[in-house]
Amino acid sequence: MCKMFQMSLSLLLQYLLPQHILSRLVAKIANTPLPIVKNFIIKLFCKFYHVDMSEALEPNYTNYPTFNDFFTRALKAGARPITNNPQALISPVDGTIYQIGSLSENQLILAKARGFSLEQLLADSQDAAKFCHGNFAVLYLAPYNYHRIHMPITGKLLSMRYIPGKLFSVNPKIVEHIPDLFAKNERVVTIFDTVIGPIAIILVGAMIVGSIETTWEGTIAPNKENGIRHWNYSNQNITYTRGTEIGSFKLGSTVILLLPEKTTKWLDNLQTNNPVKMGQNIGEIYQKPKIGA
Repeated sequence: MCKMFQMSLSLLLQYLLPQHILSRLVAKIANTPLPIVKNFIIKLFCKFYHVDMSEALEPNYTNYPTFNDFFTRALKAGARPITNNPQALISPVDGTIYQIGSLSENQLILAKARGFSLEQLLADSQDAAKFCHGNFAVLYLAPYNYHRIHMPITGKLLSMRYIPGKLFSVNPKIVEHIPDLFAKNERVVTIFDTVIGPIAIILVGAMIVGSIETTWEGTIAPNKENGIRHWNYSNQNITYTRGTEIGSFKLGSTVILLLPEKTTKWLDNLQTNNPVKMGQNIGEIYQKPKIGA
């Protein structure tokens, strides 16, 4: 009964709290350079979440200018080795598998049979058609995870789309109770051309996520524009090799990976709630990739 009450209260707060105002306030605090403030917050965060600073490029938390700099910290060289298998699809992030599998036509089915269409998620029918019957993975980044995002396979950047929306928490316990949450939240959709065809890497915003950033455009969210915003890179040669950093979150969130039909197979040992590390082999590419892919 107590757990049911706590969950009901948590869900109620998702709707009552001023999501955007609260998130922007937290972002300002996370950007303060005052040593007495940022060092206290970082120390408390490390203790609460048992953060392993030994793998960080800068292991001394007091040397980070702000909490956000600490949160998006770089890792030591070799901390996330990339498999040498050219047929491997790697995890783009450190996180936990919330859901992984195949799309039911153009429907992404999540826990408790809740589903939503690719067109809802991508806000574009033409992009949605590219992934019908394809594969998907939903990867949840908890606050203690490494928060930089990397390429799962070599690809050329084709487009990016910012979609405004809500900022519900993406904690798996909340996701299970809010229908179409990933299609409702603020998000950034990136499309790449690869040896297996187009892939989509979707960066989903959430409550108190300070920002979503990409390496080619900088901060994309928060965005003051009310409508969908598009970027077209098809005439530019912006290519990222497998394992290359492409973006980051400031505070935890979710990455959704979409792959075309009959191009990849997830590894059999991957299941819901499995932890994954960036660079880890999570799938097998059917088609032999080009050199460097």
